[in-house]
Amino acid sequence: MTRARFLKSILRLSSLLEPSQEGASLNLSSLASVYSLFLASIEVMVLVLLFSPDCVEDDAWFGRHTKCNYSFDVPILRESSRFAAYSNKHFRIFREKNIVYVFDNSNNGTFVDGQVIGKGKMLPLANNAVLSLAEERHKVFVFIDLMADEQSNLPKELSEKYMITKKIGVGVCGEVKLAFERATCKKVALKTINKKDFPASVGYLPAKFLCVTFASCLFQPCLIKTKDFFQTDDSYYIFLELMEGGELFDRVKSKQQIKEPIAKLYFYQMLKAVEYLHNNGIIHRDLKPENVLLSSHDDVCVIKITDFNQSKILEESALMRTLCGTPTYLAPEVFTDAVTVGYSRAVDAWSLGVVLFVCLAGYPPFYPDARIGLSVSDQITQGIYTFIPSKWDGISDDAKDVVKKLLRVDPNVRLTIEEALQHPWLMVRFIAVSLPGPSAINVGTFTT
Repeated sequence: MTRARFLKSILRLSSLLEPSQEGASLNLSSLASVYSLFLASIEVMVLVLLFSPDCVEDDAWFGRHTKCNYSFDVPILRESSRFAAYSNKHFRIFREKNIVYVFDNSNNGTFVDGQVIGKGKMLPLANNAVLSLAEERHKVFVFIDLMADEQSNLPKELSEKYMITKKIGVGVCGEVKLAFERATCKKVALKTINKKDFPASVGYLPAKFLCVTFASCLFQPCLIKTKDFFQTDDSYYIFLELMEGGELFDRVKSKQQIKEPIAKLYFYQMLKAVEYLHNNGIIHRDLKPENVLLSSHDDVCVIKITDFNQSKILEESALMRTLCGTPTYLAPEVFTDAVTVGYSRAVDAWSLGVVLFVCLAGYPPFYPDARIGLSVSDQITQGIYTFIPSKWDGISDDAKDVVKKLLRVDPNVRLTIEEALQHPWLMVRFIAVSLPGPSAINVGTFTT
């Protein structure tokens, strides 16, 4: 039987490192195998060579012993306090009847997705399983079965450049998967769009759309960057930068409410991103917390707006006539004027007003409620919402004023993006904002 390549292990070195370590290098985005203390001077390619083995045999041992197929006995790891916790023959990965197993031979334990195997026992390995050594939090490898079907239908040039793994999300126009750049092991997000679902009737021009998307992201740090692009007769494959902090929606859900200074920081970045889109003739049309991504799990972080798939590239005097987007965040004119009149970039200002409301209060201004007796669309078109005292008593009057002026039903008197940036809530005191991230990012001036 032809021996198949069945394992790819990828080292991650950032968010899972122990927070108590000082001098940590957070520049390498990828499972912690050595303390971050020792990583600051290690080049990415060195790590790739050490910890990204392609197992071409159907049986492989991992451990400290030099006779293991993949030995941990290398200078970098010998300097780590973790090294003593590894066994000479720590674990074995092997294939039987096309099923891959991991066998635990260690004294201190081998874990699969947080579950300890137990010495002398084995577990099957599913694609994308995470292996930890000695303790559950010491995550070292992610198992990627190269025979899995994630890449079977992908263009050859794409598969040669990227390794596609698990699904991490689903957007309006397609699913999103985690991918690794083979040359560097850097993580990216792959969005796949079925051409049959691409709404050509709306007047989209994919080539022009992608050109503007690439150009926009080069100059605005609060827009998700497009890294690469491929297409087949059936699909578009768009590679985007990966944001480790997840969606703003999940951040609000976990915290209930975002503290006002942090909400202000996020909102300022959203305004700058949308201002840039508008200045380049693009209306987003689907702004919502799910389309705002965070660079890290820290409160103070870079946010980036994504999912331009429903953005309409405007001609100079064109108005949009397409009803799309998420109802909770849609502007009143989308319901009343979409067919007869069309609507303008003011729809994005309304949506940002709803997003700000959700961040500050932890609940949406418009939602199904039998006590109100109105549908969500009727609440929106009539501008009916409530500041619940228990949620809003601690919020400043200036913040409330921004929300009220963005949620004006008449788009002609609604606060514009430019006017919002000049509001007193965002102009108390000017400072330069340099936010932490893969590299220092300056998003302009901001207030505290």
